[in-house]
Amino acid sequence: MTAIGYHASHEQFAPSELLDLVELAEENGFDHALASDHFHPWSERQGESGFVWSWLGSAMERTSLSFGTVNAPGYRYHPAIVAQAAATLRESYPGRFWLTIGSGQLLNEGITGTDWPVKDERNARLEESAEVMRRLWDGEEVTHHGRITVERARLHTRPETPPPLIGAALSEETARWLGRRDWTDGMITIGTPDRDALEDRIEAFREGSPDGDVYLKVQLSYDADEEAALEGAYDQWRTNCVPGPVTQELRTPAAFDELGEEISREQVADNVRVSADLEEHRRWLERDLELGVDRLLLHDVNREQRRFIEDFGESVLPEL
Repeated sequence: MTAIGYHASHEQFAPSELLDLVELAEENGFDHALASDHFHPWSERQGESGFVWSWLGSAMERTSLSFGTVNAPGYRYHPAIVAQAAATLRESYPGRFWLTIGSGQLLNEGITGTDWPVKDERNARLEESAEVMRRLWDGEEVTHHGRITVERARLHTRPETPPPLIGAALSEETARWLGRRDWTDGMITIGTPDRDALEDRIEAFREGSPDGDVYLKVQLSYDADEEAALEGAYDQWRTNCVPGPVTQELRTPAAFDELGEEISREQVADNVRVSADLEEHRRWLERDLELGVDRLLLHDVNREQRRFIEDFGESVLPEL
């Protein structure tokens, strides 16, 4: 059975409000939660950016959901520290924490003043970080000199089983690269209205990893009517609809907002599943399941979270 999760967007809501929202999500039938790990929001209009690793302990104590977060080790965080944080959560809440890692964006990782390398170099650093974390979870004493440096590190607190390690891919090229890596347990990617691109990413990943899990973060906007759903998405998420990889190179929310002013409502609708019709949302998600997706993680990108959680909990999740 495919599990369905709620996306806790730290860029859009204060940590205290997100605690209430994940509690409400559990009450309404969601099984999991994905939490973003940002230093800056995507837009000044979003206006928040809590520290996810502090928040996760509180959220896991208040609910019985499993949780994951998307992290970019090797820049803002040393991978040994990420491995320790993940191991602590997994030991404290057995079987309930999983970790997604990706190559990151300058928006978050640039705060340390690091040089921002090209994508191939970021992928190489990601792979080194993943291998270091795997070895630490296995109980090894790790020394590593490469793109990252580790000197005689060993985790003394480890969970009974290591957290699943899921690679993040936004392109077919990265999905194919992930599928050929032996450090990944699966892939997380974005579900948008472009069905062909989604199918291509999943197929590319499964070429090399036919048994790997596929997690799908679905970007949608649901509200009382179509206009409100579109306006909510346009207000909160148009900065994420800028085409191409340029968003990985922007340093500040103000830079995202500047490019976001060039994005039309039509472009937002091309990137976010906008509808006030619960039946239409259900049909979209059923088509996702036909691709063999193992986990759906639903992100309503507007601010009407309670309506989304309660209405989907009543009318969509039971049908899926």
